[in-house]
Amino acid sequence: MAEEQMEEASTTAAAATPFQLQFDKPIPFQIKMAEWNPEKDLLAMVTDDSKVLLHRFNWQRLWTIFPGKHITSICWSPDGKIIALGTEDGLVLLRDVENGKMLRTIKSHDVAIVCLNWAEDDPLSRPDKDEFLSYEDRTTRFFPPAPVMPRIGGLSSGDTGLADENEEAIPEFSSASCQRFNILCSGGKDGCVCFSIFGIFPVGKININKIPISVESSGKRNYQLQDASISKVSLSRNLQKLVLLCYGKLVDTDSLSHNCETAALHCLYLDTSIFFNRKNELHQVSQQASSIQDLVEVVRASISLISKQWSNAMNLFREKFSALPNLIAAHGAESSSEDEFLSLLFGTRTSPALHQFLASSLGEAGLKRIAKAVDSAGREIRGVVSEHLQPAVEIISFRLAELRGLARWRSRFQIIGLDEKLIDGVTESIGMLVVQVERFSRVAATVLYLFQNFFTWVLKCVKILLNEPIDQVPAANSELVVIFLKFLLDKDPIKQLLEADERIDCDMDTARHVEQLVVFGGFTDTHFLERSLVKQFNELEDSLKEAFLMPFTTISSQIHCQGLLPLYPVTSADTLSSTCTLTSISFYKQDEDSQPEESSYNLTGYVCFKIPDGSLNKRNCIGVIKDSGNCYTTLSMASLSGFLLHIPDEYECVDLSLYKDKQIVLLLSERSPDSPGRSWMVMLQTQSFSFTPLSRTSPSNIYSLQKLVALDLQLDTDYGKVRSIPHTVSTPLAVSASRGVACVFSSRRHALVYILDEDEDEDEDEVSDM
Repeated sequence: MAEEQMEEASTTAAAATPFQLQFDKPIPFQIKMAEWNPEKDLLAMVTDDSKVLLHRFNWQRLWTIFPGKHITSICWSPDGKIIALGTEDGLVLLRDVENGKMLRTIKSHDVAIVCLNWAEDDPLSRPDKDEFLSYEDRTTRFFPPAPVMPRIGGLSSGDTGLADENEEAIPEFSSASCQRFNILCSGGKDGCVCFSIFGIFPVGKININKIPISVESSGKRNYQLQDASISKVSLSRNLQKLVLLCYGKLVDTDSLSHNCETAALHCLYLDTSIFFNRKNELHQVSQQASSIQDLVEVVRASISLISKQWSNAMNLFREKFSALPNLIAAHGAESSSEDEFLSLLFGTRTSPALHQFLASSLGEAGLKRIAKAVDSAGREIRGVVSEHLQPAVEIISFRLAELRGLARWRSRFQIIGLDEKLIDGVTESIGMLVVQVERFSRVAATVLYLFQNFFTWVLKCVKILLNEPIDQVPAANSELVVIFLKFLLDKDPIKQLLEADERIDCDMDTARHVEQLVVFGGFTDTHFLERSLVKQFNELEDSLKEAFLMPFTTISSQIHCQGLLPLYPVTSADTLSSTCTLTSISFYKQDEDSQPEESSYNLTGYVCFKIPDGSLNKRNCIGVIKDSGNCYTTLSMASLSGFLLHIPDEYECVDLSLYKDKQIVLLLSERSPDSPGRSWMVMLQTQSFSFTPLSRTSPSNIYSLQKLVALDLQLDTDYGKVRSIPHTVSTPLAVSASRGVACVFSSRRHALVYILDEDEDEDEDEVSDM
């Protein structure tokens, strides 16, 4: 009977040409995840071996990358310019849509990231546009474009947390992300949800195993989830509510008893209105903070490159000049290298050891090689300091000053954790780093000048010993050569400033003068000159972590549970895997006549899921839950309603997805072993079904859906559209609401793209052949 209904529905559908097949292309991979770009005709896919593919709508492949990690989740940024990939080891990889290159690597979790959701602030959600706080980033008015990452040899992409193979990617990514306020939500296998503004600035984290949960009709008893694992998260477009599907046990914390003897799938509603109420403040803080974090990485990479270049040059210098002490000892002398050079400088007879060193061991070629290496390192260091290090430190200082001004606006920014005292401490630390960079620049210039004079003098001595003309050798300053021999032959001031644990000696007069200037400027750090450049940078990082941790913990503490709805019990271990769970969450704008008075913009949350066979004494059923309540009150059972849909037993639901206009797209496959392996794609209108209010009289009667009577899916009615697919299909089903298309993958490794919003009045011949 059900097969006859399918045949009849297919015949009716063919007349109306629903779901026009755009193309059918073979694919050489097994696809486990697929996601349409929200703004462009692009489809991102992840294969079983974690390759990431990007195809155009005409199936032209743009690129293929292999991140080298096991990919467990995928999503797009709201503007479609970035792909976010979650990995098994808790990393979020942000990739450029243009070429697949790495933009950022973020360590968000300690376990696998099973789901990602990137939501952008909808301008319509603002209750009063006049109240929107206009904010201008003034940095571009006073500074040139921010410096990019210097080239660092020997590091692979991601070692610094940023992309060193594409130095232009970082500023472009930061500026593009700061156009509109958006939040990336990532759900971990351990029950943690992380929130990152623009996908890069962590602003909150919750553990659903630790948040208190109120269950209606349970009096004042407290409940908590135990051993919960997240399956899916979705943040509403007005940023006020997070709907979360998770597996776990519901525990009565007062009696320490399990209300669910086995694990269950729960629908958890979290109040995230702090993002909505303070999005302007969060936008400003995160815009400055994320740019500061970018520049901190530029400073780190610059110091690393300077240290590497100077270390290579000094290793060559010491390697060549280390032969002199050995020659002195071999000739039975007790003098030092400095004594030998000073004797030569002031006209004393050259010792046999020094003569042998200059004429044979070192030679003119060896000396020129060392001089060239030091000169090259000096040019590199000057370039990195002037083009990367110094501009980055100065812009950080300016942005922190902007944050300092915001922190003094306590009525607006204290509620999100922007602490004035902590920001003052960071501002002082960056000020001291600016001075340290200036000192390093001057010390480096002096040391390089002394090296140049020393090499010039030694070259003249070598030529004299070898009886070569010295007319082309410039004159050296004897006083500078003496300074080099006394202070630099065994010591390295540049290296001292690049060592984290090095203490720099200052004379009493300088220390006293610096202390007076520091106190006069209103600061407290009077011993900063005793620290090295690297030590000061490490202190800046520590103070930044402390200052930015305060908004993180403050926002986290203001995310609360509105309510929980247990959906169905789970007995199979396989069902606990998020990859085996067929679920979909979406939000739709409420009708104007149903909008509450206190809000001019509210959303209705829909949750669609497949109930495992045998659970709730149901078989082959789809559940749909609707939350029609507003975002300003605690979740009430009165606002929840739903219906169950029974699919004919001859068919199995392979995948499902909520679509626009409160529609559901189902992917069905025939169960009969004698069938030719056909499948069906069905689009249903939820308005065609009657939603039954969910009620619960006591916590023991925990599954409200069990009381619902499943409606039989009749495909020969006007419930929606039906399309026959002449192949056996498999997950995933990729549906794009913005483009009105769906991609289906067959078991014979073919990709079929259908147009869901087909204009029935349009001539089929006008459909472009891709």
